[in-house]
Amino acid sequence: MNVKTTQESRTIQASLVQPSDTNYHGTIFGGTMMAYIDEVAAIAAMRHSRRPVVTASIDSIDFLAPVKMGHSICLEAFVSSTGKTSMEIFVKVVSENLQTGKRILTATSFLTFVALDEEGNPTEVPAIIPETEEEERLMATADERKKMRKERKGNLQDFVSQLNIEKNI
Repeated sequence: MNVKTTQESRTIQASLVQPSDTNYHGTIFGGTMMAYIDEVAAIAAMRHSRRPVVTASIDSIDFLAPVKMGHSICLEAFVSSTGKTSMEIFVKVVSENLQTGKRILTATSFLTFVALDEEGNPTEVPAIIPETEEEERLMATADERKKMRKERKGNLQDFVSQLNIEKNI
C-alpha cells in the first residue's frame, strides 16, 4: 500500500450563510454546520482512499463562535491519521465577516471514515505523511483519540445490551 501526504486529501469548501441556514438568533443552525462538516470530511476521505467511504463516527464538533447570516464559512478538511481501513479526518471551520474581512475560528471536528471495496467491505487505505507542524501534532495525538473512540464504543455496546435493544433494527 502506498503512502500519501496530507495535502493530497486537503479539501476546502466555502459557503455563504443564507437566511434559510439560520435559527431565530440569526446564526447558522448547528445541524447545518454538521452537514457541511460531514460532507467536506467525506470528500477528503475519498480523495485519500480513492474509494467510496462511510462515516464511522463523529468524535466531536466543538462550536467555538457563532456564525451570522451573511457571513461566509470556509471549511478545511484533511486526513490526520489512518488505520488499516479507517481514516481520521480533521475539519476546521473559519467564518468571515465579508464586509470587514474579520475571520474567526468557528468550529473544529474529528470524524472517522472507513473505505469500502466494490462489495461494500472495508478495504485498506494508504498511510499518511504529515507535512506541517499542525499535521504532525494531530498525528502525534491520534492514538489517544482512537483510544477514546474505542472506549466510547465499548460503553455504548454495554448500554445497548443492558436495554436489550437490537443493534440492527
